[in-house]
Amino acid sequence: MTTLFISHGAPTLAMEPGATGRLLAELGRSLPRPDAILAVSAHWDTTQPRVSAVQHPETIHDFGGFPRQMYEIQYPAPGAPALAMRVLEILADSFPTARMDAKRGLDHGAWVPLMLMYPQADIPVTQLSIQSSAGPLVHYKLGQALSALQQENIMLLCSGAITHNLHDFFTSDRNAAVLDYVPAFSDWVAGRIASKDIQSLLDYRQLAPGGNRAHPHEDHLMPLFVALGAAQGKSVRYEPENTYGILAMDTYVWH
Repeated sequence: MTTLFISHGAPTLAMEPGATGRLLAELGRSLPRPDAILAVSAHWDTTQPRVSAVQHPETIHDFGGFPRQMYEIQYPAPGAPALAMRVLEILADSFPTARMDAKRGLDHGAWVPLMLMYPQADIPVTQLSIQSSAGPLVHYKLGQALSALQQENIMLLCSGAITHNLHDFFTSDRNAAVLDYVPAFSDWVAGRIASKDIQSLLDYRQLAPGGNRAHPHEDHLMPLFVALGAAQGKSVRYEPENTYGILAMDTYVWH
């Protein structure tokens, strides 16, 4: 089964899908259909790993200041408690502090890309949290532990952002040209992924052009390291667009 890393962009992607939405819809149609999906979203950040075991996950509207219609969107996919149990079983040795969460629903880092890929909301899905303060290597090892799920027809959908600087988002002209560091960083990441240079990727803050500006906080890049740890096979990079001059919307698929 496939592992993906998706740059989910602003929550309004749900209402203004653009080129990214068209790409995700095509991936949903063309990729093998999973029995269940484990989503790793930048928007569930905990001190220790947590996996949701909810039968009917709530659609969490974890954002503010958007049009009323955004808060009315629902993504009623069934939960995947059995998958949550399997995740805990897999993580028991390497991540013994991992625990179940009996309430957590789907945040927009999960349900926005999922509703574009699978609008019927008929594939069971659950979420695994990140620990942004733990850094890239821990998340890479987390992905390595989860890699076996791909042999069980489970899709790993890792959702974050190749570039994510909220200061630039709120202070830059949304209609201006793409800022230079955005393609510089995203192209550097693409080159390292293509050459499977994991060590350089783990040290991106020291080695990548614009690394610290692309990610003043690391939360939105941690799902990429989970995907890198889990992924098997060759990666394919998709570059649908850059939004607001600062968000590279790159998606990676490992077949």
